[in-house]
Amino acid sequence: MNPHKKIKIKNRTDMGTTMATKFVAWEVPTLEALKGSKVYILREKLNNGGQMNREEKDWLTRNVNSNTYFKSAVPLQGWRFDFSDVLRTFIVCQYGHWTEYKATDKTGLRRYLYGRIDNIVELEK
Repeated sequence: MNPHKKIKIKNRTDMGTTMATKFVAWEVPTLEALKGSKVYILREKLNNGGQMNREEKDWLTRNVNSNTYFKSAVPLQGWRFDFSDVLRTFIVCQYGHWTEYKATDKTGLRRYLYGRIDNIVELEK
């Protein structure tokens, strides 16, 4: 068996993914206080082996690409909720300009973007 052979995994969710990590130096609410938030519920669902529906995929794609702190995580009150295990990297050509995005799938990315999309290419990890 070739040790350098790429193996494609259909379900990219790692059951051992950390719920969230603190990324600020000051006092923040406890993680228990954020249990009712959408990002906490989604991360918990994925950690337990659940699948995302279309609304959750679109929400995650929008929030990952619209925050200024992280490329593959969603910040909430000083906590970083990492979703790199379910996000894929795409480069998109719009009006002759190529830009990199993280998204759950092409459909979610198309719903996030405005205007004409010339090409979408998924990058391999």
